[in-house]
Amino acid sequence: MSCKQQLVILGATGSIGISTLDVIARNQSQFEVFALTAGANAKLMAQLCVTHQPKFAVMATTEAAEQLTQYLAGTNCNTIIRSGTEAMSEMSAHPDVDAVMSAIVGAAGLIPTLSAVAAGKKVLLANKESLVMSGQLFIDQVKQHKATLLPIDSEHNAIFQCLPSALQGSQGNAKIAQHGVSKILLTGSGGPFLTRDINTLPVVTVAEAVAHPNWSMGQKISVDSATMMNKGLEFIEAKWLFNCSAQDIEVVIHPQSIIHSMVQYQDGSVLAQMGNPDMRTPIAHALAYPQRIDAGVKPLDFSQIADFTFTKPDFTRYPNLALAIAACEAGQGATTTVNAANEIAVAAFLNGDIAFTDIYRVNAQTLEATTDVNVHTLDEILACDQLAREQAAQQIRKVQR
Repeated sequence: MSCKQQLVILGATGSIGISTLDVIARNQSQFEVFALTAGANAKLMAQLCVTHQPKFAVMATTEAAEQLTQYLAGTNCNTIIRSGTEAMSEMSAHPDVDAVMSAIVGAAGLIPTLSAVAAGKKVLLANKESLVMSGQLFIDQVKQHKATLLPIDSEHNAIFQCLPSALQGSQGNAKIAQHGVSKILLTGSGGPFLTRDINTLPVVTVAEAVAHPNWSMGQKISVDSATMMNKGLEFIEAKWLFNCSAQDIEVVIHPQSIIHSMVQYQDGSVLAQMGNPDMRTPIAHALAYPQRIDAGVKPLDFSQIADFTFTKPDFTRYPNLALAIAACEAGQGATTTVNAANEIAVAAFLNGDIAFTDIYRVNAQTLEATTDVNVHTLDEILACDQLAREQAAQQIRKVQR
């Protein structure tokens, strides 16, 4: 066995996956790719396999796996190709694997991520939906199997870095107040529509919604940033990651995206983590924690930063944020429902089936239609998720009439 850390990247062809591979390529003496997984982008996956030579590559479907086989025919790549969620889960739990980057977007990432947790791996969590869907179950599994959970979202990674070491190593077992923390300040840029006339939001185009001013992200996450549902999901994720209540978290609008989040202490101190908006920084931090490695990110030049501004979020502009916070306070059934509804609603918007402002309407009506859902087990969570998707599809049909 190599002394290098063996890594599995779930969602290798997405923006987080590509950034992770970039960091690994800069630190080849420490890290090696064991397996890559992806959805349907066989062409890009073939390029990644030729470049990084993983032992395994897993595509979501047999059709995509067959395409990958064809793309790799005649190359010098000996990667073993497989398909399906079960194969992804096997990679996550493989005895030769040290760490798993969970970067599949959406609910599809839950099962393979839980597989990594159950195998006691170091889990680098970029898939916030895993915690939004299954918070208590997920955290209980982390504790039971002694997995290591490190946050990749820039905001949660920033919070993690600003926490005292006793909380960093607690894996959700300690209370923040016991270590002098009074508030978690979750920053958000406000997306592309921070100053746009609210009355024009119904006519927002897909191109406008995915054009984030600071970050380079996939389409779904970019739309979530524009509605600030992304921040709502991060709010829910923070509750579970840092073992706190909704009342312990405050969202702050910071358009420059230089301060990635802050931690406020009982003595009046506020610690902030800053850096250029580049996901390679939190990825490198989590990969090497508690050490530091080269991420390929330029340091901040403070002489070039004009100003920092901070405001409270306007919930009339961002009703999805308010909805997600309310769901966080209501419980697991509500957060699972909101996440599922939002995936369906955003897909409908990207497909041109509903207007930008209908995303909130679909999410809110779905949550209202599926209240009092009791979820504790994985089967109950998955059933709740499916029910919410069906309800959201019904709401979309109503909106289209």
